[in-house]
Amino acid sequence: MNRKELVNAVAAHTGQDSREVDKALKGTVEVIEAVAAKGEVITITGFAKFARVDRPARMARNPATGQPVKVKASKKAKITPLKGFKDSVMSASAAPKLARGVWPPAAKAAAPVKKAAPAAKAAPAAKAAPAAKAPAKRAPAAKKTAAAGAPPAKAPARRATAAKKG
Repeated sequence: MNRKELVNAVAAHTGQDSREVDKALKGTVEVIEAVAAKGEVITITGFAKFARVDRPARMARNPATGQPVKVKASKKAKITPLKGFKDSVMSASAAPKLARGVWPPAAKAAAPVKKAAPAAKAAPAAKAAPAAKAPAKRAPAAKKTAAAGAPPAKAPARRATAAKKG
């Protein structure tokens, strides 16, 4: 599900305009990013916890050589799904919470097939359509020559034929 599909599903589920839902979603994401950038933890009960994790400098080992390597300090974004979210994802009862017909979207009906025009209304068939040309045959590939100084290729061995009946 991409952002547009998410916005449309939420709009259908809540009965709001999709533009308003998109505006609210964009605002929510911007606030979460700004607060997490400050180093504060954001917890949405039953959904997820968003945090910035500061990792200190440390010594590690190169697995190929075993040599010690210094790893710089870094900052990482950490998103932790909470118990309510995990439980709803793992259970089969998550789908009925959505209103019927919201998600997944109903299969689109196939477009009606246009019927061919009757032959009487078609252009006069005085001339037959030109026959389709057969695809052009490719020229056989040129044999590759052996490089200078390389031994010539051996001919494939032949099977011994059965003794002739006489």
